[in-house]
Amino acid sequence: MSVKRSQSASRVLLVLEKIAEHQPVGVSALAKLLDDDKSAVQRAIMTLADDGWIRPAAGTPTRWELTAHIHAVAQMGRGSDDLRQRVRGALEALRNQTGETILLTVPDVRRFVTIEVVESRQLLRTAPPIGMIVPVRESATGRAILPYMSTERQIEMLGAPPDAALLRHFAATREHGYSISDGDVAAGSTNVAAPIIESDGRPVAAVVISAPTDRIARSQHREFGEMVAKTARELSRGVPV
Repeated sequence: MSVKRSQSASRVLLVLEKIAEHQPVGVSALAKLLDDDKSAVQRAIMTLADDGWIRPAAGTPTRWELTAHIHAVAQMGRGSDDLRQRVRGALEALRNQTGETILLTVPDVRRFVTIEVVESRQLLRTAPPIGMIVPVRESATGRAILPYMSTERQIEMLGAPPDAALLRHFAATREHGYSISDGDVAAGSTNVAAPIIESDGRPVAAVVISAPTDRIARSQHREFGEMVAKTARELSRGVPV
């Protein structure tokens, strides 16, 4: 039986492609590029914006650009992704050094996503799946990456400006090079994270040591922090700013 196609879905995808090609771009220009009705293009834009695929660019009039969501989806779907290929050996080495599970997490729209997991070989271990959503505020990942984002990007990720408590975490990350979440996201799990910095100064990912809290004493936090920070620095193409 023939299945009817969704013209509205096709329009949304076409609008996304044109925004990617011409960003930042406004509604009128998109309608002209697509030779389509302006109100229909506007509806497609609002659908993409509501779901986090695009956002308004800075300035007026309103023009649209892609968010990081498309990159996170691409990374999750591409087993041969450059970042994952580049870091895999280092993650395995860190797993062998610490004996714990190592994660690679990347920024998405108002959240972080785990795109690589190298599991501990110990019987009792943390074993988060690839694709796991990582919260922004309470996680070691958030505390590691957010300090190196612009204020505008921080607000976008958090939904509000960082509060005093979070700013203290940011200061600690900048001072030590790593961050810690000790049961803040999941009871019984301690995570220690450090940012991977791209050549232009952007934080593109975090390396995370994830372990059962009972196995990481507070006295070991610094030791684990220095190990994960060293790995993240070696994987970075730039330096934190």
